Formats: sequence, structure tokens, C-alpha cells
Amino acid sequence: MYSPSPPPGAASNAYVYLNHPQQLASNTFTPRSQSHHLSSLGNAVSLNDLGVLSSAGAVPASSTGAGGASSGVPGANAGSYGHASQFGGARYDNANLNWMSRYPSRQTHLAQTTNTPPLSSLHPSLGHAVSAGGVPSSPGYTTAMATSPHMAAMMSAGMSPAATPRSQPRTTSTPSAAVGMAPEWQQQLYCAEISRQSFAPHHHARAAALAARSSASAGQDPKKAIQLPAGAAAIGLSFPLQPDASRPGDDASVMASPSKPPGQRTAPSKPDEDDSEQSWSIIDMGGLSLKNLSVEVFRYTFLTSLFINHNNLTTLSPAIMQLRNLTILDASSNKLVMLPPELGMLIELKALFLFDNCLTVLPPELGTLYQLEMLGIEGNPLQENLMSLVQHEGTPALIAFLRDSCPVSVPPPEREWVAIDADMPPAGEDEPDTTFAVLSYNVLCEKYATRQMYGYTPSWALAWDYRKEFILQEIMSYNADICCLQEVEMGQYEDYFAPKLQQSDYEGIFWPKSRARTMRDDERKHVDGCATFFSTRQFRLVDKQLIEFNQIALQRPDFKKTEDIFNRVMTKDNVAAIALLEHRATGTKLLLANAHVHWDPEFRDVKLVQAAMLMEQLEAIGNRFARMPTQTQLEPGVVPPKYTNGRQIPMLICGDFNSTPDSGVYEFLSRGDAPPDHPDFMDHTYGTYTSEGLHHNYALRSAYGNIGELPVTNYTPGFQGVIDYIWYSSNTLANTGVLGEVDPAYLSRVVGFPNAHFPSDHICMLAEFKVKPLKPEPSRA
Repeated sequence: MYSPSPPPGAASNAYVYLNHPQQLASNTFTPRSQSHHLSSLGNAVSLNDLGVLSSAGAVPASSTGAGGASSGVPGANAGSYGHASQFGGARYDNANLNWMSRYPSRQTHLAQTTNTPPLSSLHPSLGHAVSAGGVPSSPGYTTAMATSPHMAAMMSAGMSPAATPRSQPRTTSTPSAAVGMAPEWQQQLYCAEISRQSFAPHHHARAAALAARSSASAGQDPKKAIQLPAGAAAIGLSFPLQPDASRPGDDASVMASPSKPPGQRTAPSKPDEDDSEQSWSIIDMGGLSLKNLSVEVFRYTFLTSLFINHNNLTTLSPAIMQLRNLTILDASSNKLVMLPPELGMLIELKALFLFDNCLTVLPPELGTLYQLEMLGIEGNPLQENLMSLVQHEGTPALIAFLRDSCPVSVPPPEREWVAIDADMPPAGEDEPDTTFAVLSYNVLCEKYATRQMYGYTPSWALAWDYRKEFILQEIMSYNADICCLQEVEMGQYEDYFAPKLQQSDYEGIFWPKSRARTMRDDERKHVDGCATFFSTRQFRLVDKQLIEFNQIALQRPDFKKTEDIFNRVMTKDNVAAIALLEHRATGTKLLLANAHVHWDPEFRDVKLVQAAMLMEQLEAIGNRFARMPTQTQLEPGVVPPKYTNGRQIPMLICGDFNSTPDSGVYEFLSRGDAPPDHPDFMDHTYGTYTSEGLHHNYALRSAYGNIGELPVTNYTPGFQGVIDYIWYSSNTLANTGVLGEVDPAYLSRVVGFPNAHFPSDHICMLAEFKVKPLKPEPSRA
């Protein structure tokens, strides 16, 4: 049995660690993800042989019960770290000191100078700081030194577990050489020295376990049952997660052992299955002299930290790009001569330690690691320009250099056109063609394209001068009859888009967000809004109208007594630009809306309210438009349609709705209603909307819904999904085709947009429509 330690305060992450290197007949680590691997792996070590260190302490991957009998697995022994002990405080087993006692004691080679950075400045991912004597000062270390008999034995023998020498230490810079260097480089040298002392097998896992035990010995909820990882089943272990008071011997201070011996365990579930329930997220394979890593390791996509330091690795597999949640990767003290470019896909990395390898160059793809706080490259024969950049300006400068000097990758294949069977009767020879194409595009205005938001994008590709030319070229290449653009700054509309598109026979309308009305002229130019352009060869502008959602809300009597309107809706100044068009050849009316709904996911209620107000306004505008006489001069013999109400007029609603297909906005627009207690109202009160529900009378359909929606319309590291739509009235328009998705293989190789090939974080959407013959409205009883 094992005496558990409660999690210290804020629970730390959990570790998985291997047994000792001398127990491995093969120097390859391979997790067992299927039971048939048991016979095929030979001497490889599986995750069934791993220990799991939870936030509460060490959980042995033992196949023994309380007696600690041998598991029968090659390489396992009764003295391996993590086996249970019977005395009150959780501790290391005596046999576990063997690996320490094999190393002679020595004085730490950390030079203490007046220029030594404070311990608090060290990167937290190292797992511990180093005190003046070279002993790790990880949480609880001092307490553990006093309470653990093993630590006391080591100290009496003159040993320091963190200061024991490496078997083959490399000659590199020391902190004393950092005098006169930039603070960032001093810190890197200091971290490199700490890394060199972390050579023992499972150093980080042991340090975390020691800290957890010391917290328990300090009296932090000692009787609380240890919460074993929910992912224990994924590594072939089965533990009761809670003590059962009805069973003799079950107690909150006792931890269970595996319920089955290794040979009888059921096949574990897939490593990446149900990642959200994993409670261990760190694997420590440090100090095991491994020469290879199986790609099976990289299937554990929930990992946040991976320690493969102090091994004999010469390469890293490109499959490491699957570990998109990694924040710490330590591959120090190996024999790496090059890095895979795919490392640049690990954009969550905060620390990448590569101390003491054989690297001479770095792949420029690492420039996408915009969140990286420390790139540890001390002890590598790196190119002088790269090393100098880190020494004098730090990691951010090196990342920026790599990012902006990275060669442009191969562009994706052209997006394919997807034809849709509209089931329309063929037009007669003398009938005018009523087919037209509509484009919708959030262009990402200059004001929002900041280095803080898009740190992975090269500076030249993020610059507005580059992007605006690319955006215009893309718009022109599709030759759409109608273009609805969102996030267009007023100054860019007036000075760039309107003049440029006018040269190609486009006419435009534009409205900025409501805040522009209270600003000076010089400030107003930087307010974004919705810009709509239409081909003057196809359409004629009859009228235009602005919908300001906060102003519409203020005019509703049932909203005036609602605090949520003032606190949540009135503070959002989103708008929709409405254009009333007539087809020049047929006189067919077209009601066109270009909308940009509020962005914040915490305001789903506001999005739903804005969508409801939009539909109410469009219905009123459509009814007025239906009563207006045709203003376009038609060819002799052409009779324009006669409309009795707005539902007979073809309608398009384009824009960025900031709402996914499972949202209340999508449900309301596509179904025509939403209940008053819809979850997206979030228990807020909005007059009749939350007392009677939402309803509109249009048979709306998403153009891309006809092919199942695109995989993504917005592609960034923090979000990849569909939030842009082209809605159309299916009773008056037939959708005959759409522009297809971006190549999935290309998306798998890029961190996010914008980049060299996509000038916005959104993609352009394009759909083709044909006007259906006008049908009389069914009479109502």
C-alpha cells in the first residue's frame, strides 16, 4: 500500500516517468496503446511500466499489491521508484537511493557572483531553483531534507541530489562568464547550469513528488484521498478513485494498487481519447540514455510538458507537431544536430530548452513560437549571428528574426468551385440571366492587426500595405457582382477600396460603428465598419439604410425597463449596412444586408439579441421596399416583378456573425425561431424576446449549409471554426454554387492566418445565386 499526499494548495500538473535506464534492454521508449504490443515490443518500456505522479504525489505503476512482489515485466524490480512503504510519511524506497549512490559527491560548479540573477527570476518550468549551495530549492525541499531519512543519509554522506555530476559533463559557459552580459543571457546561463544538474533519471518527477510529500508532512489535509488521474485507464491501470468506507481497510490515507497484474490488464483506450478528462499532463523521460522515441509518445496530445533531457537522442520526429498543448519541452543534453521545422507548430510553448546539444542552425519555422519566453541554446555550436542575438537581445529578438526571415512556404492549391444542383428550370432564350455572385469577407482592419494578437505572422505579411493589396487582388480575382466587407476602416474605404473598386465599375456604401459619431475627423478615420460594393453593370442602388443595434434597442418600449439592455446591449456599437438594389435587366428587387455581430463569446445573449433586431428591421424594410415602384429603366417588353410584401423579395444577409453553427444565432436564423428560455440568453432579461421568444418569417438558409458548412472561416491559434455566413431567402433564390474549403493539408502545416498566402484571419466566402420565378403569396385565412 501507499500513503498518499494531498495536493499542495493549487494542484500541480501530474507526471508520468519511466524506470531506470539499466532496466531497459532497449533504449527506445514506446507507450503501449494496444494489448498486442505486449508481445511485439520486446524490451521496450510501455506506459504500463510507468509511474503516474499526480498533483498529490507519486502513484506507482507497480503491478504489485501491498506486498510489493515482482511484476514480471522485463525491467521491473521491487526497488524501483514509487513502490509503497508502510511508514506514516510517503517517501522514497531505500532501494531508490541506488542510482544516487553510484555518483560520487562533488561541489557544485555553479559560480556565485554578485551578478547572479535572483532565484525568483528563473523560469518556473525548470521545476526548481538553485540555492547558494547548489541544492534545488523546489517547493518543500527544505522540509523534505529534514523529514526524509533518505535525504538525511545523503547529506550525511556529503551528497547533494541535484549537485551530483553528470557522467560526461560538457565544457560550457558558466554564470561567472555572464558578468557584463545582458540580463536575459545571464538568466539563460544560470538556467543552463540548473539543467546540467538535472541529469538523474526522472529528476523533475522526483522533485515534484518530494515537494508533494513535504506539503503532506506539513499537515496539508493529510487524510484526503489521493485523486488518481482520470487518464489512468489510458495507460492500462485501474485504481479506485475514492475510498470505499464500506470496505475494510479503505481509508482516505491509503492509496490502491493496480487491480490486475500486467498480463491481465485490458487494452487501454487511445491516448488522445477524451483528453479533457486527463489529470496527468507531463511525461518525464529524462536521464534514461534513450536513443529513440517512438512516435506513439506523440499521440498523447493532452501533454503540456515533456522532459526528454539527458538522453542520447540525435533527432526529434516531425510527429512532435501533434503535441499542440505543450508549454514546456526540455530536450537538453542530448546529441541533437538539427531540429524538425514542425516544432514551429507548438505555438503554446513558453519554454524550449535545448542546452548542450550539437545544433549549429535553427529552423526559421521556430519564428511562429510567439509565446516563447525562453529558448535555451547555451552549450550549442550555434551560428554566431543567432547566438549573438540571444546574448544581447534575448529570446523574443531571436524569434522575431526567425519569423521575418523564414522563407515563404508553398502556397495552397486553389480553392475549388463546388456546384450545387439548384433544381431550377432552364431559362428561355429571350429571358434575361438573373445569376449573380456574392462575396463576403472580414478583411481584418489595420487597427486590430497588432503584433500582440498575431505574433506568429511575419511583420511584412502583417503590414497593412501588403495586406490591402492582397485583399484587393483577391476580391478582383473572384469578379463577384456583390462584395460585402467587414472591418473596413473609414479612411481605408474612402482612400483605398472605394477609388480602386470604382475603376472596375463598383459602387459602394459604407457605415462605421456607432462610436464614430462622437469622434474627431482624424480619429473617425480609424473606426471600422461595413462596406458593401455592387457592380453597376448588374445592379442599381435604390436606397440604403443603417442599422445601429444599440440605438434600435433604445427605441423598443419593452427594453426600457431592462437593466441588461443598458449594461450589455447598449455598450456594443455593432452595425449592419442595408442596401436596396434593383437588377438592371429584370427590375428584380434585392434586399442586401451586410452585418458584423459582436465578437465576445461571453456575450452570447447580445449576439442573439442583435440577430433578432436585425431580422425585425429587415422585415420592416422589406415591406416598405415591396411597395416602392420600380425605378430602373428596363428594355421594352420586360415586365418587372410585382411584390405584395417583403417576403417575396430576394434577400441576402452576409457578414461575420461571430457565432458557430451550434449557436443560438445560427439556430434562430436557420429555423426562424428561438424559445424564450434559450440557453444563449444566459438568464438575462430582454423584454418580449425572453418572455415570448424569437420569430422571423423568412425561409433563410446558409449557402454553405448546402454542403455542410466549411470546416473553418476563421483560422487562428486560439480558434479554428465557422463564424461567417451568407444567408439567403430560399423561397426566392436558388444557390447554384459556392467556393470550396482551404486545402486541409495546407491548414495542417500553418499556425494561423494571416500569413503570406491569406491576408486576413478570415477567409473569403463566395456563393452564386439565381433568382427564382416570383410566386404569389398563399392566401391567409
